[in-house]
Amino acid sequence: MTLLLPILAFMFVSLLIVAAAMVMAPRMPVAVERRMGEIAAGRAKYVPDGPPQARIVVRALKKLGNVAPKSPSELTKLQRRLVSAGYRGPEAVKIFSGVRLGCAVLAFLLVAMPVLVRPNLLLAILAAVLGYVVPAMVLARLAKRRQHRIRLSLPDALDLLVVSVEAGLGLDQAMLRVGEELGFAHPDLSDELRLINLELRAGKDRVEALRNLGERTEVDDVASLVAILVQTDKFGTSVAQALRVHSDTLRIKRRQRAEEAAAKTGVKMVFPLVFCIFPSIYVVTLGPAAIQIIDMFAKMGNR
Repeated sequence: MTLLLPILAFMFVSLLIVAAAMVMAPRMPVAVERRMGEIAAGRAKYVPDGPPQARIVVRALKKLGNVAPKSPSELTKLQRRLVSAGYRGPEAVKIFSGVRLGCAVLAFLLVAMPVLVRPNLLLAILAAVLGYVVPAMVLARLAKRRQHRIRLSLPDALDLLVVSVEAGLGLDQAMLRVGEELGFAHPDLSDELRLINLELRAGKDRVEALRNLGERTEVDDVASLVAILVQTDKFGTSVAQALRVHSDTLRIKRRQRAEEAAAKTGVKMVFPLVFCIFPSIYVVTLGPAAIQIIDMFAKMGNR
């Protein structure tokens, strides 16, 4: 029995991770168009893809997410964080809440039962709190990584936009073309640009679609780009010239970020040097001398 419980716990955690990855993963553009078509046709019922076992786990996570206590403000923040991380599924919030509550319950049971350690109620409560907090930390990390990828890919996208606009395409067609071209190199920004096109095809205004882009990504450079595009659309100025100037500005900011990161390298290397490298150097260089000194004092004491 004691050997069966860790195996069951490992299988349960693995199923949770696989189900969350399959459901909350960003879909391909074809799937996005199918979802938009279902919404337009009034058939917005969500049916998760995958094998039957995964669907069972997803349904269990959704039920667990419905039981989890949550406030409207927390739901709004969580939904925005999921969208910024690239998880735009309609059931993503419920599934993530179920994963978080399931991790908390599993951590509590593992520590409360005599499986890994001696049962302790206080440690079990701390483990439950940790299991509840860790998924949110992982989600925040995923969102920051995606924002960093979008920030790095933005200058290349602006260059392609400038070329497309100067070639005679409109801004909407240029964004669609750039989204198709960046599908392999920068899939995150490509998905966002294609989603703008889907919103425009669904009937939204261009200004609203661009502002939704800034709210979804939560990247400062994207927000400034949206502000520039809205101003050019409002005042009728040259879009190509504004994009070219903004692209040069972003490249300068990216170079400055790289120089800042390079300047911080020396400070970050202090801790590995002091705690990892210097002790081994001291042992190699001063160790033989210390051994000889100890032997010498030992011989003097024997005399």
